[in-house]
Amino acid sequence: MSSQFKMELCPWDQSTYAGRWQYYFWATNPMLCLKTDEELEEAKSLRTSYFNGTLPPGSTTEQLLAAKQIYESSFHPDTGQKQNVFGRMCFQVPGGMAITGAMLSFYKTVPAVVFWQWINQSFNALVNYTNRNANSPLSQTQMAAAYGSATIAACVTSIKFKQYLSKHASLFFQRYVPFAAVAAANCVNIPLMRQNELLNGVDVFDADKNRVGCSKLAAAKGISQVVLSRIVMCAPGMVLLPVIMEKLENKSAWFKRSTWIHAPFQTLAVGCFLIGMVPTACALFPQFSPIKLSTLEKFENSAYCEIVSNCKNPPAVVYCNKGL
Repeated sequence: MSSQFKMELCPWDQSTYAGRWQYYFWATNPMLCLKTDEELEEAKSLRTSYFNGTLPPGSTTEQLLAAKQIYESSFHPDTGQKQNVFGRMCFQVPGGMAITGAMLSFYKTVPAVVFWQWINQSFNALVNYTNRNANSPLSQTQMAAAYGSATIAACVTSIKFKQYLSKHASLFFQRYVPFAAVAAANCVNIPLMRQNELLNGVDVFDADKNRVGCSKLAAAKGISQVVLSRIVMCAPGMVLLPVIMEKLENKSAWFKRSTWIHAPFQTLAVGCFLIGMVPTACALFPQFSPIKLSTLEKFENSAYCEIVSNCKNPPAVVYCNKGL
């Protein structure tokens, strides 16, 4: 049965949104965070055995599929190195629900806003670094600059937005301060954490995954898609929960008085949103982002010339790994 299994192929069609959603729902399962180091190494070893043609006798399709799931959720696709568990996409639900729940609950004072935005940006920086395109490494100075800039952007946005809303809007609209700060910080954090890709370009490949050149434009496209995906990922929880909380507080005097339950309620609600939104956002764009050769010819001629010189029959479309 294992002879029919293709480890290098995705179980679902990645050219369709539905196929990508199924894959990311499978690969970002929060339960994968609980896998031990021993289980991770066993999965990696079985995967390596498959590609080396040395599978243990009796290996089943189910075992190979489980190894593929564990490996792709926990190891970097470019380097093969084990990822920090807190930076893995499968940790987005538990990590995101705890931090987002706190940001939505503690937004009424400036110190609370600043503290939770700092925590959130620390988490985001780790996720962005863990899921970067590893062919463009960052120096420690660049990482520190990216982390500091994003944290400052989030804090400044949240403080200024809160000050404006406290003077010109109701308390209800102040609930949206965390979302505005998160959206602004994502626009800073991700590009800065992946600045080398923008400065030096990323490898681009033909349809058969053969490297054909390097492109800054492809990097910009991939990173912009990741920024949009991250904002979409957190939007439903951070946009709808303030409405839900307002309705509950207006309709139930008990709920309004019982402020102790607000934080855990919002945390659990964010978790419910994220279970669906993590695969929904990750699947918005193909993992290998396409860009037409004619677009490179028009906007990045040096990349176009490199590709043409490297290929006897240049492909009409090239692809880059956009990261997550």
